[in-house]
Formats: sequence, structure tokens, C-alpha cells
Amino acid sequence: MSLTTDESVAAATDDTTLVDTSCTATIDAPIEQVDIPAWCFSLADADYQACSHAHYAAGSTTAPDGRRMSINVEVVGGTIIVQHYVEDIAEPDHLRLVSHSDLFTSTGRTKIDVTWELKVTRIDDRTCQFTNRFRSSAPPEMLDFLAGQGLDFDTFRTARRPNSEAHNREETPGFAKSIERHARARAGSERS
Repeated sequence: MSLTTDESVAAATDDTTLVDTSCTATIDAPIEQVDIPAWCFSLADADYQACSHAHYAAGSTTAPDGRRMSINVEVVGGTIIVQHYVEDIAEPDHLRLVSHSDLFTSTGRTKIDVTWELKVTRIDDRTCQFTNRFRSSAPPEMLDFLAGQGLDFDTFRTARRPNSEAHNREETPGFAKSIERHARARAGSERS
């Protein structure tokens, strides 16, 4: 499995963007066998935990409007994040999830907005490229929280970026391998 990190993700950032990071890895399965939403919303807790040392729990449910939701708990840069990812785009080769997440810092709890986007593109008949991208931004609650703590937003943003990028580099190959296993299992069950 190859892994590359796009350090120059050209984010359409505004002044509240915290992190925008993207990593890729190769999946050894034909793109026709990959179904990212099916993988995500059936991902076992143990499989999620195996993709990163910072992953603590995952499960699936539905949002009040009936859309599928993935609940993830992880620690990035020493901060616990509980994400409530609701599907925004759900196609076999593209899943985008959005979350108004809970962030538990050493000085209290606040909110953070996160978009998690997963895509696969065809390389050849047997492989595809997986892209794992996440973007986070500070909603008004976070900006008020930081101001109340006397913390400078730009300093907070600068401190978060390296941990978030390292986390993405760690979890991307694990997710790719998990998606690959899911694709092969689907292909096997379709042949039976």
C-alpha cells in the first residue's frame, strides 16, 4: 500500500478554518467492488480502533431526519473529540460526512465543525486510489470559548495543524486496508 500526503491542500479557507488535510493510499481492489458508504456505516468498533492508536470508539445510527450517522470518538493532539457525522453525499465512490462535534479540552467543552470526505478513483482494473480528507473549522461557540480563555485563535490553529496532519497520515492506510477487505468480502458474497 502506498501512502502520500498532500501537504499543499489548497483549502477554500476562511478565517475560521483550523485544519484541511488530505492523504491518499492505494486500495488493491477494483473500484467496482468498493462501496464507501456501505463500509463506513457497517464499520465495526474494533476495525475503527485498529486504524489509528487515537481511535477509541465508533458506531452507526440515524440522524433525526433519517440520514445515516457515524459516531466516532478519537483523541487528536491530546483533545477528545466526539464526532456526529451525518451523511451529506453517499455514493459508492464518494462519501462526505458533516459533524458539529464535541471537543473536550483541558479547560472545558466546546464545539468544532468537521467535514470528513472519502473518495476512490480508478487506477486500473485491479486498484484504486483512496483519498481521506478532513476539514475542521471553528463555529461561533468555539470562538467564544477561546476568547473566554484568553487564547488567540491563530495560535490555537497553528498548534492543532501538525497533530491533525499526523493523525490523517496514520489513519489513511488503515482505512484503505479496511475498505479493501470490505470490497473483497462483498465481491466474495456476490459470487456465492
